[in-house]
Amino acid sequence: MLKVGIDIGGTKIAGGVVDDAGNVVEKLRVDTPVDTEALADAVADMARHFAQSYEVAAVGVAAAGFIDKTRSVVFHAPNIAWRNEPLRADLERRIGRPVTIENDANAAGWGEYRFGAGRGVGDMVMLTLGTGVGGAIVSRGELAYGGHGIGGELGHMRFMRDGRLCGCGQNGCLEQYASGRALQREANDIADAGGIGAALAQVREEKGTIPGPAISRLVLAGDPGAVEALRRVATALGEACGGIQAVLDPELFVIGGGVAQLGETLLEPVRLAYETSLPGYGERPVADFVIAQLGNDAGLIGVADLAGRSV
Repeated sequence: MLKVGIDIGGTKIAGGVVDDAGNVVEKLRVDTPVDTEALADAVADMARHFAQSYEVAAVGVAAAGFIDKTRSVVFHAPNIAWRNEPLRADLERRIGRPVTIENDANAAGWGEYRFGAGRGVGDMVMLTLGTGVGGAIVSRGELAYGGHGIGGELGHMRFMRDGRLCGCGQNGCLEQYASGRALQREANDIADAGGIGAALAQVREEKGTIPGPAISRLVLAGDPGAVEALRRVATALGEACGGIQAVLDPELFVIGGGVAQLGETLLEPVRLAYETSLPGYGERPVADFVIAQLGNDAGLIGVADLAGRSV
């Protein structure tokens, strides 16, 4: 059975035809329109394009935002002007067939659970480190949504009392300390301090900013300033995972997003901080930590599979 999965990002819409094994048969990317009407048209056009060439059984759409427990209405989206938007009904009208709507982090987490790093595990947490921190919880083989449908927003756990202002309107959220943006902030602070930040300061002088890929290159080269910036971010993530373990007790943490490209260089300090933050460490089972496997396709694969479950 073939399904269409469409992942709406802040700048790109990625769509693909996905088979039952999680393989992407065909893929397409277009720019994300700013206007919400044009965005809905772009999603519908993509779904219809795939349906012209394939026998499509279901359509799934993933987007960042708070989605109600019926998976029909987007209460709030951070990068798109959706407020109490009846997205599922609108897309079903435009596409002419049933549509499954899912939060983008949940979709990516489900994709990894079904076809990626989480295969064979019953209880899993995925954290994606990008501009912010996305989260997905799989409990006993099912996505955990909570009472209102918007559970799993792990990036917006309060990590630091009276901490940094977050885009969600609160202070001290985890994503202000453990995201790609947080890594850049730490790198700039270290560059400002001089000393071990000399190489970071040189990059900033040359480029006008310190981009994430440059930090990664310096980390892999062993630059002490970049390594320290990563250690701070990894420590925040690991400490948060210790708290998540106390509440959810997952078997596995899957780490995705741009920062995860550092692989074991990231996971080693994450594990250390996790272990030292874990209640009863040394006398209880602990979770494994792995890097996500599906990359940027995780969301479209996951939401396509979720759509197929509804057929």
